[in-house]
Amino acid sequence: MPGERNPEAAAAVDKRCKALFRKQLSGLPARQLVLSHAAEEGISEATAWRDWKTVCAWNDSGWSDERDSMLARIQTMRLALIDKATRKGQLQTAMMGLKDLQETLLLNSDGEESTVKLNINIEAAEARIKNALPQEG
Repeated sequence: MPGERNPEAAAAVDKRCKALFRKQLSGLPARQLVLSHAAEEGISEATAWRDWKTVCAWNDSGWSDERDSMLARIQTMRLALIDKATRKGQLQTAMMGLKDLQETLLLNSDGEESTVKLNINIEAAEARIKNALPQEG
């Protein structure tokens, strides 16, 4: 491992890799990220590619560590989306969110279809208001 004898060098490598890790969120292709990383940090292209391999290893370990909690976090975001869409009267968006929620519930942990069925109907708030108002006659 580089920097085993020199903790300052190891800290510098770690700092460079963290900068590259943050920069990958820009959505640029790997080659472009690595080349700009090399130019910005004043390092060789080979060193920049080693930094990229470190970042890829971090991505893989991060994904495997968070995979179990990812579904719960996505479901929480879906429920918040459904709630906000319903409150704003965006019923089509709410229906799409509910459909995604239903599809997720239909899959068990192995990715196979489950026997659980979810049937949800959304009634427009306007229709309920019209029915509640006294009829003119």
